Amino acid sequence: MSNKVILVVLDGLNYQVARDCMGYLNGLIEQKKATLYPIQCELPSMSRPLYECILTGVPPVLSGIVNNQIVRLSNEESIFSLAKSQGKVTAAAAYHWVSELYNRAPYDAVRDRFTDDETLNIQHGRFYHWDHYPDEALFLDAESLRQQFNPDFLLIHPMNIDDAGHKHGLDSRQYRNSARAADIYLSNYISTWVDAGYQVMVTSDHGMNDDLSHGGILPEEREVPLFVIGDTFTHAETTVKQTELCGLCCQLLGLEHCKPYAPEMIAL
Repeated sequence: MSNKVILVVLDGLNYQVARDCMGYLNGLIEQKKATLYPIQCELPSMSRPLYECILTGVPPVLSGIVNNQIVRLSNEESIFSLAKSQGKVTAAAAYHWVSELYNRAPYDAVRDRFTDDETLNIQHGRFYHWDHYPDEALFLDAESLRQQFNPDFLLIHPMNIDDAGHKHGLDSRQYRNSARAADIYLSNYISTWVDAGYQVMVTSDHGMNDDLSHGGILPEEREVPLFVIGDTFTHAETTVKQTELCGLCCQLLGLEHCKPYAPEMIAL
């Protein structure tokens, strides 16, 4: 059984848009190579609090990362810290808030944008600080990290879907087409990742509304997708919580941990 994981967090991707617009991922489902689970994100439905939730399993109101303006290191054990402490190689191509949560805060672009330091929780990082940084470039950054360092855990976190939602809203061609574009980029890599022994999870932090924002309890803000691809997943019918994604990754990585997860999702 493989113990390597790629977690893709497509920022701001609403569940129904993922279901309607992402033809490649849904094609994998039709061929029994992937399963899609609906997830209700934790509250508030905002980015930095939910990065922390996904990567630590702790809801925002308990982690203390309750809005996007809180700039400090996480106080929780994360996938990165657990993996690094147990001898795994960690990497991320992600928005700079991830660096601030798990490596160093505040982010210094000159120091942190290109990170290679085995003493840090995210040992190999390619971080960006522009919401319009092209998803295509971000996936290239991620694949370069994968090929160069062969990480056990790789986080990939592009921002263009969220950026389109903030500019044009949920019910816009720009938002839907950003989701379609991400699906195309994923189609260039997923089979290669699976062949290299990775279990792949594709999810989102939160959705989007027609006010060009998110943060509340509307279904379109809270409902996000989880696609799972790989031979270690059972693809069973079950319910998954956002707070279980961290533990699921830890379990797939073979880490010792105390995080909640859905054991019925993983084949023994």
